[in-house]
Amino acid sequence: MVSLTVVKQLSCSIFISLVSRFRAGLKAEIGVFFPMIVLRVLENVAQPNFQQKMIVLRFLEKLCDDSQILVDIFINYDCDVNSTNIFERMVNGLLKTAQGVPPGATTTVLPPQEETLKLEAMKCLVAILKSMGDWMNKQLRIPDPHSGKQVEAVDNDQEAGGLPIANGNGEEPVEGSDTYSEISNEASEASTIEQRRAYKLKLQEGISLFNRKPKKGIEFLINANKVGNSPEEIAAFLKDASGLNKTLIGDYLGEREELSLKVMHAYVDSFDFQGLEFDEAIRAFLQGFRLPGEAQKIDRIMEKFAERYCKCNPKVFSSADTAYVLAYSVILLNTDAHNPMVKNKMSAEDFIKNNRGIDDGKDVPEEYLRSLYERISRNEIKMKEVDLETQQVQAVNSNRLLGLDSILNIVIRKRGEDTNMETSDDLIRHMQEQFKEKARKTEYVIQSVYYAATDVVILRFMIEVCWAPMLAAFSVPLDQSDDEFIIALCLKGFRYAIHVTSVMSMKTHRDAFVTSLAKFTSLHSPTDIKQKNVDAIKVIVTIADEDGNYLQEAWEHILTCVSRFEHLHLLGEGAPPDATFFAFPQNDSEKTKQAKSTILPVLKKKGPGRMQYAAATVMRGSYDSTGISSNTSGAVTSEQVNNLVSNLNMLEQVGSSEMSRIYTRSQKLNSEAIIDFVKALCKVSMEELRSPSDPRVFSLTKIVEIAHYNMNRIRLVWSSIWHVLSDFFVTIGCSGNLSIAIFAMDSLRQLSMKFLEREELANYNFQNEFMKPFVIVMRKSSAVEIRELIIRCVSQMVLSRVNNVKSGWKSMFMVFTTAAYDDHKNIVLLAFEIMEKIIRDYFPYITETETTTFTDCVNCLIAFTNSRFNKEISLNAIAFLRFCATKLAAGDLGSSLRNNDKETYGKISTPSPRSGKEGKQENGEVTDKDDHLYFWFPLLAGLSELSFDPRSEIRQSALKVLFETLRNHGHLFSLPLWERVFESVLFPIFDYVRHAIDPSGSSSEVNELETDGQLDQDAWLYETCTLALQLVVDLFVNFYNTVNPLLRKVLMLLVSFIKRPHQSLAGIGIAAFVRLMSNAGELFSDEKWLEVVFSLKEAANATLPNFLFLDSGNIVTGNHEHASMAEDDRDPSESGSHDNLESMRIQLLYSHLSDAKCRAAVQLLLIQAVMEIYNMYRSQLSAKTILVLFEALHDVASHAHKINSNIILRSKLQEYGSMTQMQDPPLLRLENESYQICLTFLQNLVVDTPPNYEEVEVETLLVQLCQEVLEFYIEVAGSGRVSESSHGRQLHWLVPLGSGKRRELSARAPLVVATLQAICNLGDTSFEKNLAHFFPLISSLISCEHGSTEVQVALSDMLSLSVGPLLLRSC
Repeated sequence: MVSLTVVKQLSCSIFISLVSRFRAGLKAEIGVFFPMIVLRVLENVAQPNFQQKMIVLRFLEKLCDDSQILVDIFINYDCDVNSTNIFERMVNGLLKTAQGVPPGATTTVLPPQEETLKLEAMKCLVAILKSMGDWMNKQLRIPDPHSGKQVEAVDNDQEAGGLPIANGNGEEPVEGSDTYSEISNEASEASTIEQRRAYKLKLQEGISLFNRKPKKGIEFLINANKVGNSPEEIAAFLKDASGLNKTLIGDYLGEREELSLKVMHAYVDSFDFQGLEFDEAIRAFLQGFRLPGEAQKIDRIMEKFAERYCKCNPKVFSSADTAYVLAYSVILLNTDAHNPMVKNKMSAEDFIKNNRGIDDGKDVPEEYLRSLYERISRNEIKMKEVDLETQQVQAVNSNRLLGLDSILNIVIRKRGEDTNMETSDDLIRHMQEQFKEKARKTEYVIQSVYYAATDVVILRFMIEVCWAPMLAAFSVPLDQSDDEFIIALCLKGFRYAIHVTSVMSMKTHRDAFVTSLAKFTSLHSPTDIKQKNVDAIKVIVTIADEDGNYLQEAWEHILTCVSRFEHLHLLGEGAPPDATFFAFPQNDSEKTKQAKSTILPVLKKKGPGRMQYAAATVMRGSYDSTGISSNTSGAVTSEQVNNLVSNLNMLEQVGSSEMSRIYTRSQKLNSEAIIDFVKALCKVSMEELRSPSDPRVFSLTKIVEIAHYNMNRIRLVWSSIWHVLSDFFVTIGCSGNLSIAIFAMDSLRQLSMKFLEREELANYNFQNEFMKPFVIVMRKSSAVEIRELIIRCVSQMVLSRVNNVKSGWKSMFMVFTTAAYDDHKNIVLLAFEIMEKIIRDYFPYITETETTTFTDCVNCLIAFTNSRFNKEISLNAIAFLRFCATKLAAGDLGSSLRNNDKETYGKISTPSPRSGKEGKQENGEVTDKDDHLYFWFPLLAGLSELSFDPRSEIRQSALKVLFETLRNHGHLFSLPLWERVFESVLFPIFDYVRHAIDPSGSSSEVNELETDGQLDQDAWLYETCTLALQLVVDLFVNFYNTVNPLLRKVLMLLVSFIKRPHQSLAGIGIAAFVRLMSNAGELFSDEKWLEVVFSLKEAANATLPNFLFLDSGNIVTGNHEHASMAEDDRDPSESGSHDNLESMRIQLLYSHLSDAKCRAAVQLLLIQAVMEIYNMYRSQLSAKTILVLFEALHDVASHAHKINSNIILRSKLQEYGSMTQMQDPPLLRLENESYQICLTFLQNLVVDTPPNYEEVEVETLLVQLCQEVLEFYIEVAGSGRVSESSHGRQLHWLVPLGSGKRRELSARAPLVVATLQAICNLGDTSFEKNLAHFFPLISSLISCEHGSTEVQVALSDMLSLSVGPLLLRSC
């Protein structure tokens, strides 16, 4: 036995030297020797040779010293389809050894020996993880200064000497240098490894499925593209693939389905039996599978075999039938000769006798059969002896490794295979067979290239294989054992595992180890803490210190442990819990009393009383619970208190300063890690604060600390950190627990003060970002105290750090803007008080670097102008807007613009006279000024909106400031800016008025009624509009030289007022029109005057009174008939609906009549305004301009006459006289005055002869006008009614003149007199030329009755002074 042990030790020494130095050239050999020498012993758990197993375990431990070896083994064997999974089997074997002999299994190992083996296996697992970590550190150049010391501390009991392995020699330096010389190839290498590993795993999955259900296995492999879908490719796979169950291969080949048959034929055809003896052919054929038990399957297979053999050896047998029968006989002979159950063996003569006449009735030569018999009797035909368990272990999924039963079933050999292999001859023969088999496979030769691993990606696959066994191996002893050495070893395993999984960013695997380790700290259940738990806490601290850059989300578990540790540490010192400060603000008074009664004694007492409370608060809880403790009922025993006291004292081994160092060292974390750290800290803090029984602020205070420690990080990183912290503070700031929310806002204030200590350059936005939580909480929080606190925090920041505030102004103003709309008066007053101080004392700072903040300031002031609590605040805010306007005009918006051109801005800030020079300025200057003056816009628009404020003082003050600002600083404005001011600031003031009454459609009457009804309460609206419209006109006049291109838009505004079917609004528009003309008319050019008169013509045409609703009869008659018919069809009970219909009809009629009356009144005002404007500028107006006015008024006059001469319409108006209260004819005054002004225009044209005057055209128009007036008068005076179809001059006298007719004629008389005088004033030539037209009219006038003697006197004068002399001359 001793000699065997020595031999085993020597063989391991030699083998480790081979592996270390010559593995590149011995890939195939190592692939055979490793399972035979190492794994076979390692996997024998129940009945191993103790000395041999110890040698193997030491061998594996030494193997791990060279960090390259394990990785190379994995890449060359576990990733090779044709090799056994050496690394996976090694880890699983170590796991089973570390777990010990399964319960109930018979074993030859003594308990002390088993403990030794378990410890050595544990060391090997730790060594494997350390080796993987060292290789990873080397590849990634990660310094690992502590690893050497830690190894010495744990391995101090191992032998000083060891196997002669030269770690620094041989290939190691070469591989080390290759690591960095081949970096460019790493990507392709990584992808190759991944593909090979994935291919192997998929293939093994398919093989495993085949070994259960062959058909499904083949189908899976075809779909996964691991096997071709042709019968030849499937057959080649069945013949060459490792790990397939030979019995199931035989079953599959014997199936009679089409694909299976084709595969079987291809399988048999793949053999070359040429020159082979019959028994050798059968032997070769049956090595790859086991014949199925079903006769029909055997029949199909042997039939094909016989055919193939005869094809390869056509001269041996006369037909395939002979080979077929002989094959059956050979199989029977093989069973008979080698089955120990058969007592009476078949003799050679029996065999020969059984095979007579099988060759087409002839006998096969006796010598041939005898020779065949002897060979089979000596050498059994059997399948290849393949190490089945090797293949089965490969197929095991790592997730099943923790089930001991399945592991034992895999590794314990059946039928005493282990003992059968013990002899050297058997072992050597088995290895030789393996070498021959591998040499036979051509693809293996191709794939047997040795790979030297350099890409760390390979570690991912290694971890996938070993993480579950490692976790099981370390967790169970750590939980169950109290042995210091085992505990240290397990913790070291955890340490290395977390290091590797963290650096490789394998989240699931890393979290599994970290979570397990965190649970082993027992901080969640302090009554159970032991020394090993304290050691686990120390490892947690070490991990945080050394692997912080790689922990990512696992930081949450680390920081949770720290939080719980600090909680227990404070309890041990007797400090009151944070809940003392957060439990009071509750709505229920009883809860408050209860909280006081339980907490206050703790603050007063010392000693046992304090610990009693502490024990009650930290009784056993679960790791995943929100806080450390769960609510416990019942009294706490003195034993539990004493136990807790001793445990808390034990925690003092871990200094609080070491825990604090985790936070102070956060400044050493890299840019990605610090963000993960902050995310985790926020999560932990959230859990602390949300605890219903024990809210704490430990992590919240640490957030402020780490922000301070990391203040000097680059801005890009800080933006990411703050994105996390911002959401956190918003959530906590809106917490239902007021005390916590206040604490959070104060913490945020501290952070903000720290941030404001750092200077910010122009155009950056970081200050605004980190102050946004204040804004969001201000908007979301329902607690008045929080909103007030935010205002005070912001004010403190402004007042103490005003020099450093840059982009932060934006958020500050947003806070104050939100406060302006607050429901609580005190908050509004407080915010405005601070706003007032900022603007008075610190206005230059607001726009020092960011002129856009001026807009925010203005918007904030506008918000305060809308304050409903205090009128003084609104007025003061308007006054501050005026102050801002003054500053803006003076250019006091700071020292730089967004274009960073300070000199340009300085030049712009001094205003210069610009009247009349807009078009001559260079583009650059205008652009710069517009960039500056752009900031006028929000200020002016805000004041404009205040013109709708229901409070009269606010309205007037806003309008006053708005127009004062424009009047005082308008000289700074360019034409584009003026255009925007008119379009977006001034015109919108009148939008409500212009759209308040809809002149079109059926709803107009409703709107009219509503407006009339609201006249009292809306009086302010018209008052405001009157003033505003006048001020707009005055503005236009004041800056006419600049804004004259906007005349058309101003005229459109005025015309839109005149068009309104409301007399007051139209009057306002007309008055403003006259005001504009009186103040600016003398500045207008002919083109501008044409714009003016065309707009007047448009207004005149748009306001023509409309009586068609009466003329058509639809409303009166039609509705009446419809109502009658409807009433006839209804029940008496529904007669009320007829009343409603009648009421609606009357209402509609009244609405139309009111509209017509309004239009008539507006037209009277309009023609008076036209005459007023004409009288002012008669000498300036061109003939063309005056003729446009003439056309406009002539249209008015013609329309009025058309209405007045409609007898039917007039009779209907008389019928509704009580409703209309209109004279008859309804538009007589409008008609007379319009014609009178038309006559005046034409007469004055003849006298004035202005530019572009054409005498003939004007004379023609004058003659036609006079003729028209006289005809209309004669038509009225000469008849009571003229048939509508009559167009001649034949008159039908019906009745003598009544009083109404006399009044009408009397009203028309002055116009007729003026007309006759105009005819007389024509030149002699013109009078003589047109007398023929006038004479019939004059004679008709003589025969008419007149309402007064004026016409007769004028007619007499005309005949005596003009017509008479002409007649006398012609005589």
